[in-house]
Amino acid sequence: MFSNLILRNSSRSRKENGLFFSSLVISIVAFYIILSLSKQDVMVFLMKLESNAVNQLLMIIPVFYGITLGILFFLIYFACNYQLQRRRKEFAVYLMMGMSGRKLFAMLLAEDLLSSILALVIGLPIAVLLSELISLITAKLVGIGIIGHKFTFSLPAVGFTIAGFLVIKLTAFLVLSRKISRQEIGTLLFDSSGNKTKQKPAFVHGIWAALGIIMLAAAYAMAIEGSVWYEIATMFLTLFLGLLGTMFLFYGIWAVIALPIKAGKANQNLSVFTFRQIQENVIHQSLSMAVSSLLILAALCCFGVGIASANQQDKEHMLDYTFRDCSAENSKDFLTRLQAVLMENDLDSQFSQLSEMRIGHISTAENHRNEFQMDSVMESLSRLPPSEDRNILMNNLSYVDYPHLICLSDYNRLLKTAGKPALTLAANEAAVYQDSDFTNSSRTAMLNKILSGSPQAMIGKKPVYLTGECQSLDLVTDRSITLFFALILPDEQFLHDTKGHYDVYVNGIMSQETTKDCSLITAISDLNTRLDGMNLQDIGIEYESYLQTISRQLFYMVATSYITIYLAIIFLVVANTILGVQFLMNQQKTGRRYQTLVRLGAAYENLCDSARKQINWFIGLPVFVASVSSFFGVKALFQSFLSSQVQGTQEEMLLVSAAMIFVLCVVEYIYVTAIKGLSDRYLLTLMQPRREE
Repeated sequence: MFSNLILRNSSRSRKENGLFFSSLVISIVAFYIILSLSKQDVMVFLMKLESNAVNQLLMIIPVFYGITLGILFFLIYFACNYQLQRRRKEFAVYLMMGMSGRKLFAMLLAEDLLSSILALVIGLPIAVLLSELISLITAKLVGIGIIGHKFTFSLPAVGFTIAGFLVIKLTAFLVLSRKISRQEIGTLLFDSSGNKTKQKPAFVHGIWAALGIIMLAAAYAMAIEGSVWYEIATMFLTLFLGLLGTMFLFYGIWAVIALPIKAGKANQNLSVFTFRQIQENVIHQSLSMAVSSLLILAALCCFGVGIASANQQDKEHMLDYTFRDCSAENSKDFLTRLQAVLMENDLDSQFSQLSEMRIGHISTAENHRNEFQMDSVMESLSRLPPSEDRNILMNNLSYVDYPHLICLSDYNRLLKTAGKPALTLAANEAAVYQDSDFTNSSRTAMLNKILSGSPQAMIGKKPVYLTGECQSLDLVTDRSITLFFALILPDEQFLHDTKGHYDVYVNGIMSQETTKDCSLITAISDLNTRLDGMNLQDIGIEYESYLQTISRQLFYMVATSYITIYLAIIFLVVANTILGVQFLMNQQKTGRRYQTLVRLGAAYENLCDSARKQINWFIGLPVFVASVSSFFGVKALFQSFLSSQVQGTQEEMLLVSAAMIFVLCVVEYIYVTAIKGLSDRYLLTLMQPRREE
């Protein structure tokens, strides 16, 4: 009979608190997915190329896991406290019928353990299947291929998920259940009548609300300015204003809620009661609402940045391989020598194109410094309207006195590969090259505006006119060569100014036949294996492949998107559960007010309508404030953390983030609907008048 009682109580608790139980299942799924990250196909692939970075990422994962365990502990403690408080009279009846305190404690512990095991039984299979699905989808999207995929089951991830979940769940429940089991029967039968916090005058709340709005506006302005993350003091000031502004806004929002009553818009059924309840909830739970709003804001920002980062596109892919001559021989015949080596090893058919990229320095004088001057460019920049980008560009260009030189014909072949028109330069003209890692769209536009006037520069004593637009195509496959500033010169001028001293790189593009039956990444990986077996370094040849670039991009994508989405799920679950449980606890504490309304003739539909309006305000306010703040927060994160080469796609990424925020608002609506259902069921239990002894 005792075991049947435990089973019935556990089943009833899950039905009555389905929102909390679902939150626990979601947390279990998130725990397993992040802990099993090392088994993902993408991570297995990256381990071969970026092992150091991947190992550092995997070392950070337990830190995030520990932090989220701490956050969930307080959530579970808070939610379990609500569950036990609403059963106080039930526990009093058990004690009056002769159940001992120890047996009551054992019953509560068994109920909680049963619910925890059921949550694990439901959550872990979902987590394993979802982890496999994510692994397959990610591998397909990034081009790794899924032919070699094998089903993986991370036993350590399961172990840590079970251990961490049970420890925080049972610890929280042990503390609460021991407190309940030790209380006297009279204490358990006593109903709390709500909060007794003293209400402050309306003008005080109005001042708080005004201060909160001012602080938030200042934080928004500083966030979208773009440099907030570059200085620690500015970053902390922005965060401080945002946090304090949100707190003040919720402390003072009572004055705004009072306006409908004072304006005479409270003549509908239970309108005064509804707004008084809303005011009381906001006054007494302003801190909970503010914290929940900040958690939802963090979740929205993490989701927006994580999803957008997973979809961001880096520079267009053109080259598959770059070979370099590292021998002491003359590198001018390097292309011929490389072709011979590839032919000897039956690898010449692997490439549809092999082309040179010659890069050198000015060698027309013994003192290379100050061989290049562009005073006219600096003067034109100084006449532009003052701005941070202009100042940065002027400062950077002031150090350019010994630029790299690029051969025009080689760069034109690169442009042809990219499907862009070739450059045409006269003997006394030069084009400017800047790698996009060192600039952004605004600075490039400034420089292009000046170059449109063909300003004069000096190479030694010879004038040269800078023309055309600033070029930025990757010169080689990987980012081992990232030139801040270079000049593209006609071939004869290039050979003259370098005196024949230059480095030769050979760029290769794989043939279509090589990549016909497999993905590009798989084909490059297979060819790398064959090249490594040739011991090219012994004959003075080094190579880099597109895998170096794509692996780095994949690592940043995985590190950013996986962790931010994981944190977003945890923050969202915690915030919504806090809001839902807090409202239901307040509703239970003020249950006698609803019973009084029933005695006065209030219909069940009117009570439900009143409670639903309260829920809309109580949960809608934090969600609305968080949604508004999230647009500024996501934009600030994009401006601060996106690499310069993808800054130009910021508008598209903001649209992706906005779509994700909209989806999360739909999730919030589902949460609100679930809480309304729980509220309706509770109000139904109050419809039968009770005798007050």
